[in-house]
Amino acid sequence: MKNVEMSVEGSVLTIRVDLSKEFGPSSTGKTIIIASTEGNVTIPNRQEKVGINVYRKK
Repeated sequence: MKNVEMSVEGSVLTIRVDLSKEFGPSSTGKTIIIASTEGNVTIPNRQEKVGINVYRKK
């Protein structure tokens, strides 16, 4: 994962992303990647999965 932190308290999932970070252009070059789970990942200590992409237009 890039710039994604997840935590679970009870039944509440909290996702933290630092919007000031950048990881370069997307494969098409149209957007700048800010955060990504790089596919679907399992939530810590749970069975559910999550997939996140945070980006902005170039």
